[in-house]
Amino acid sequence: MPPTTLKGSAKHRPGYHAIILAIGFVVGGFLTQFARLFLPTGAVKEFLTAGVVTPSIGPLNIDLVIIKFGLGPIALDVSLLSLVGVLAAYLIARSLF
Repeated sequence: MPPTTLKGSAKHRPGYHAIILAIGFVVGGFLTQFARLFLPTGAVKEFLTAGVVTPSIGPLNIDLVIIKFGLGPIALDVSLLSLVGVLAAYLIARSLF
């Protein structure tokens, strides 16, 4: 039997995919903020920068007797440009590795 070789994304671990996804969302977030600042008001700006899903968690108060702190609220703003950033990060990572 010939040895099987893994092609495409099957040769990478889940951590690799999580890092690419995170990088894509950061790049997409920058694209979204850039579009919100510099595109003129209109239908295109609303279409590209409207948040499709905005789940949020928080605020979360943590009391460890010695130290108290609060986290949040933490929200995830997913827009069309965020998804474009994820797609671009995936395509770049696939071509490099």
